[in-house]
Amino acid sequence: MWSSALKSFQSNINSNYKVADSPSSTAGAWRIYDAANKTTGKAASVFVFDKKTLDNQGGTLTSRNSAASLKKIHEEVVERLKREASSLARLRHPSILELTEPVEETRNGGLTFATELVTASLSGLLKEKDDQERAAGVGGRSSRYVVDGPDGKGKKRRDIEIDELEIQKGLLQIGKGLEFLHESAGLVHGNLTPDAIFINAKGDWKISGLGFAGKSETTTVATSAPPIALSELLNYDARLPRNVQVNFDYTSPDFVMDNNASSAADIFSLGLLIVALYNSPHKSPLETNMSLSAYKRIFASSSSVPNQSNNYMSSVPLPKAVSNFLPRLIARRPAQRLNAREFQQADYFDNILVNTIRFLEALPAKTPGEKSQFLRGLPRILNQFPKNVLEKKVLPALLEEMKDRELISLILANVFKMIKIMPSGKRAFSEKIIPRLRDVFLTTSIAKGAAPERDSSKEAGLMVLLENMNVIAENTSGNEFKDNIWPIIHLAMDSPTHSVIDTSLGTLPVILSVLDFSTIKNDIFPVIAAVFSKTSSLGIKIRGLEALQTLCGGVRGQDDTSGDGLDGFDQSSKSKKKQQSVILDKYTIQEKVVPLLKGIKTKEPAVMAAALDVFREVGKIADADFLATEVLPILWAFSLGPLLNLQQFQSFMTLIKSLSARIEQEQTRKLQELSSTSAASANRNDFLSAVSTGRTNGLESPSGDDGDFESLVLGKKNPENNTTGNSFDAWATAEPSTLRPGNGRTQSSQSTSPTPAFSWSTPPPQATAIRPAPATNNSSSLNSFAALQPNTSNSSFSQPLQPLRSTSNTATPSPSCGPTANKPQDWSTSSASAWSTNTNPPNPPTMASSNVWAQPQRPASNPTYGQPMQPAQSSFSIAPPPASPYSGFSLQPPPEGGTRQTSFGNTPAGNSGFSMQPKPQQPQPPAGQKSGLDKYESLI
Repeated sequence: MWSSALKSFQSNINSNYKVADSPSSTAGAWRIYDAANKTTGKAASVFVFDKKTLDNQGGTLTSRNSAASLKKIHEEVVERLKREASSLARLRHPSILELTEPVEETRNGGLTFATELVTASLSGLLKEKDDQERAAGVGGRSSRYVVDGPDGKGKKRRDIEIDELEIQKGLLQIGKGLEFLHESAGLVHGNLTPDAIFINAKGDWKISGLGFAGKSETTTVATSAPPIALSELLNYDARLPRNVQVNFDYTSPDFVMDNNASSAADIFSLGLLIVALYNSPHKSPLETNMSLSAYKRIFASSSSVPNQSNNYMSSVPLPKAVSNFLPRLIARRPAQRLNAREFQQADYFDNILVNTIRFLEALPAKTPGEKSQFLRGLPRILNQFPKNVLEKKVLPALLEEMKDRELISLILANVFKMIKIMPSGKRAFSEKIIPRLRDVFLTTSIAKGAAPERDSSKEAGLMVLLENMNVIAENTSGNEFKDNIWPIIHLAMDSPTHSVIDTSLGTLPVILSVLDFSTIKNDIFPVIAAVFSKTSSLGIKIRGLEALQTLCGGVRGQDDTSGDGLDGFDQSSKSKKKQQSVILDKYTIQEKVVPLLKGIKTKEPAVMAAALDVFREVGKIADADFLATEVLPILWAFSLGPLLNLQQFQSFMTLIKSLSARIEQEQTRKLQELSSTSAASANRNDFLSAVSTGRTNGLESPSGDDGDFESLVLGKKNPENNTTGNSFDAWATAEPSTLRPGNGRTQSSQSTSPTPAFSWSTPPPQATAIRPAPATNNSSSLNSFAALQPNTSNSSFSQPLQPLRSTSNTATPSPSCGPTANKPQDWSTSSASAWSTNTNPPNPPTMASSNVWAQPQRPASNPTYGQPMQPAQSSFSIAPPPASPYSGFSLQPPPEGGTRQTSFGNTPAGNSGFSMQPKPQQPQPPAGQKSGLDKYESLI
């Protein structure tokens, strides 16, 4: 365990790195732990060798050998492993494992050093591949490692895949590493096995395991490294673990049979390694069981030596491209083998993907023209790459080149396409792309703190980023988007280039789907409002209005009037697809969005149309009173723009009418709710308190009956002296009707027929009680309709009401008086007959609390006023009813087009002081039941 291996003493690795508690993989004698630099946070791997593993191997063999001899062997092993780490410190090459912390000795005699982050050794990867194939066959589940994270917060899944391109790419890198060792360092590796090859976080294959490396016998390179001691190298000691000794299964016959340590020996080992990569299980075609005699026995016969005829002792067929160049690697004579440089030129690596990887690795050394041409053609073949290669090799290489501003747009176009392809795109975007985007777009701007300067190359990159905002939103969380992506969009909105601003405003729907309400209201909306207010571009102004429409819950391209339900599609499903929740709250919309719209100065039709769309959404949210006082005036002002055409004006009018209808409905509903109980009751009580309980059909009888009227119109004596009764008694005994303004009369529950009425006008809203005039000495049958007295309790009515103008100058005698009392009179020939008296009524009444009954005074000498009629002393006049086909007696309705009102006032001699108006149509009596008028007509 790491806690027992390193934490018991102080070292640079222990002080500078936070190391995981359990190893992520093993390779040879080393256990590998994930780690992270405490200062920079950079990931690393810590290699640990525990000397106790050597003691556990000895067992009973220790008793037969002296302790001193065993201790010496152990010291040689430790020294060889220390030389391996020291060799990494001296060798610097992309294909050699990079050392970050030099080797240190632990307290218990072990060793430790730190390198770049590695995900696994090739031996561990091949072992995992074997387990996969045994569990599910070839092509089974993916190979995965699950290890503890270096921070100790949880486990980490590590995706490790090995396919044709991975193998080709890895072997090409191993060939480069061998070329460096042989030609530049003058070394022979001596033990090139899967345990000596590591795969880093980028998927690159790196050479390590240099514990047996030594000077090549054929090299001309000056080196201080000693030659390989073959006698010690080939001396297998069973007392030691196999992983600290040379693996004979991958050893060249040059060592064992020729006693020759040249660089060609590594090429033979490379050939055996290639066969192991394709074999199943993944092991060397040589099976020596660490025995030199078994090794020599294999090479004693050509049939047992791996060659093309026996498929190189592989259990599965090898690819043809591999079989074509293996004879130049696994050859008995060193002169027949390829060198490391020639190996890289083999046809096996001649394909578009491998060459793309090659070019990508050499990209920093290419010219700007070559880089640009390469990046423009790269998107066409990205789909052919394995996903792991894209994530670990192609993506990091491209991001590294973003330091060249001229390539930013081309690189981002490839990056976003890879994110769409990779299944782990979200993780890659969070861990690799976001930090690089911040470095490119935000670091310099924040450091300077000045207004953004125009950089065409960086703005081109911004355009690519904004155009792929959907991809970004799908691969980032809300917090990541807010902290890292929104500042870049804000930077784009402040750009001096209009096209960048326009594109940034167009990303608003994507932004709203990721960020929370508070961020949108407090961070996003102020920026959009500022851009909208400051811009002088009509295009950006329109784009800003579209953004405001979206913030108010609108959807671009949605037409509320489209679709009449006749297209066969479900309108509800359409609305669900188009519907979008309101983003801003009502207060912000009313207090901030509407003032922005009000401040628009231009009257361009396109701007007005875009503003109309915003107002349409505002009308769905704002209060009715706000719409009436603030929005409608703005809409009217905009609708009268001189540049609008008819269709645009009609669009404004449609919205204005719609909002007006909503205001009317809400105000009506509000008033109905307020007046449904208290207001309605108060109006009724006020009206009832202003009239007499003896009032019937709008008339007031001092005696409480209608006998005088019967005797008047029938020519009979006073009903008080009439004990025989007649059909007209129903009128005299009926209960008074209570009238409501604007409503029909209320019938008495005791009456079998509707109460007849001669009043065609509704009472005023506030009526004043009318008192009967004192009785006079006149014995006429009309004395019961004496002059009415005003209610003097309220003096607010100062002008007396005047009588209505008569349309006829000819007086019509009373049918109940004189010689014509019993003769039917045809009143249909009279245009406006009236009964009147020659004497003025005493104390004419004035109506308080209502001015609407007042009529202008007319001179008594006006010839158009009615002539005096008999009998005298009557202050009551009534227009005749409409002509009836059943009787010669008829009352003519009032003239059309005029408004008649009941009036009281001083009337000159010969003029009537009282007139009645027609009322609304009365409800019809039930079928089979006669109305009061029918009874009257049948009676007369």
